[in-house]
Amino acid sequence: MAHQRLTPPIHAPANALEEALAALRIELELPGEYPAAAVQDAEAAVAALQLPALDLTAVEFLTIDPATSTDLDQALFIEPDGGGYRVLYAIADVPAFVTPGGPLDAETRRRGQTFYAPDGRIPLHPEVISEAAGSLLPDQECSAFVWDFRLDTDAVVESVRVQRATIRSRAKLSYRGVQADLDAGTAGPVLVLLKEVGIKRVEQERQRGGASLNMPEQEIVQLPDGGYQIAAAWQLPVEDWNAQISLMTGMAAAQLMITGKIGILRTMPAPDEKSLNHFRIQTQALGKPWQGTLSYGEYLRTLDATDPRQLAILHSAGMLFRGAAYTAFDGEAPANVIQSAIGAAYAHTTAPLRRLVDRFVLVLCEALSNGKDVPSWVREALPSLPEIMSSSDQLASRMERMALDTVEAALLVNHVGQEFDAIVIAGSKPARDNGSSGSNGSGTVQIAEPAVTARCAGELESGTKVRVRLVSADISTREVHFERVP
Repeated sequence: MAHQRLTPPIHAPANALEEALAALRIELELPGEYPAAAVQDAEAAVAALQLPALDLTAVEFLTIDPATSTDLDQALFIEPDGGGYRVLYAIADVPAFVTPGGPLDAETRRRGQTFYAPDGRIPLHPEVISEAAGSLLPDQECSAFVWDFRLDTDAVVESVRVQRATIRSRAKLSYRGVQADLDAGTAGPVLVLLKEVGIKRVEQERQRGGASLNMPEQEIVQLPDGGYQIAAAWQLPVEDWNAQISLMTGMAAAQLMITGKIGILRTMPAPDEKSLNHFRIQTQALGKPWQGTLSYGEYLRTLDATDPRQLAILHSAGMLFRGAAYTAFDGEAPANVIQSAIGAAYAHTTAPLRRLVDRFVLVLCEALSNGKDVPSWVREALPSLPEIMSSSDQLASRMERMALDTVEAALLVNHVGQEFDAIVIAGSKPARDNGSSGSNGSGTVQIAEPAVTARCAGELESGTKVRVRLVSADISTREVHFERVP
C-alpha cells in the first residue's frame, strides 16, 4: 500500500513493545537467522550465475514498488503494438540461484514465504539473492523470466510466451511517485500505457465477475526514532493498474499449466448460497441493498469505505472470500479450478523472491511455453507444495494479526479511560434489526485515530457512529477492550 494516513504520535512503551514482539517470534516459532550452509549455498550460486543468452537489455524496463522495497520481483515495459499493446513483464529468476535438493532449497521450503514482522522482515531467501543479485534493481544486469504478451485494442490477451532472458531495469519507481506523475500529466509513455491497459483490464475483471474488497488496511509503520504507528492504508489507482498486469500473468500461467496438464493453481470456491443470502440481508439492514441484478463483485465496487454503513458492509463481505487453497495436479486439471475472487483460473507466479510456490510455477510455465520437458524436481515437488504454502500462509496470517494486536495494545496502554469516536463494523444487532440482536451487548468497532479495530461492550448497531471509552489495553495478552459511552 502506498497512500497512508498516519495516526497522531501516540507512542508505545518502547521496551515493553520490543519484548512483546520478540516474544511473539518465539511463541509462533518463526524462522530465525538464515543457516550458514544455506547462505553459503546462495553465495556460491550467485558467484556461478550465468546470464541467459537471450539479451533484452535494450528494453527499457522499470519497476514500481513501495518506496523502501529492495526485493524487486517484477519489471515492466509496455509499447503500442498495431492497434493493441505489447507487454513485457520480467519476473526475477530465483530458480537460477536455488539448487534442487541443496541446503538453500531445503530452507526455503521450511519458510514458505517472507514474513513481514513489525520489528523486521524474515526473508524467504538470503539477502545476497533477495536484495542483491536476484532482485531486479536498476542498472543491474539480471536473469529474468520474461512474459511477452500481445494484447488487442481492449487489452484482451491474444498470445503469450515466457522465456528466460537477460534484462536491465532503468528505474526504480514508487507507487506514490508514479501516481503523482500520472495525475500531473508528466508521466513517461510506459506509465501512461500502464494506466490505459490497467483500466481496460479492470473492466475485463468486472465483466468476468471478479471481486475485491476496496477498503483501507491497517498497517504497522516503524518510525525513524524506533517507535511504531498504525497507518490506514488506501490503495492508489496505480496500484490496481499494476496489479492487473500481475493478475494477467497469473491467469496466463494457469492456462499454460491446465493445457499442459501439470501445475499448481491458487483456487477459491464461489460463495455458497447461505453466505450470499446472509450477506444480502446485511446489505438491506445497512441501507444499501444488494438486489442481485449486479454480481457481488460489481456490487462491492459500488461501495464507499468512507461511509460508515458501507464500511460495515465491506467488513461483512469478508465471509464471501473463504476457502482459498493451492491445488496441484499432474494429469488432467481438477474440474473446479476457478479463483472466484478473480473470476478465472489463476496461479501465483510473479513474486518468487517472497513466495516459494512461484519458483516452481515459473519453471513449469517456461518449459510448457517452449515445448520442453518439465524438470523432474518440479514434478516431484508438486504434491508437497499445497501443504507447505497452506501452513506458511496460516502462520503469516497469525503473525500479522497478533503483531497488529500487540502494537494496538501498546499504542493505547497509556490511554485507558480516554474516549474516542468510532464506527461499529459488527454490532450486537445489525442496523434496522434483522432479528439477530445480541443479549450480551457487544460488537466490534473501528476507531480512526489511532487506526484500531477492537471489541466493544454495549448496544451497538452496525454501520453507526458511536463514542467509546477505552477500558483496558494489555500488551502481554494483546487485548484491547472498549465500552460504549451512553
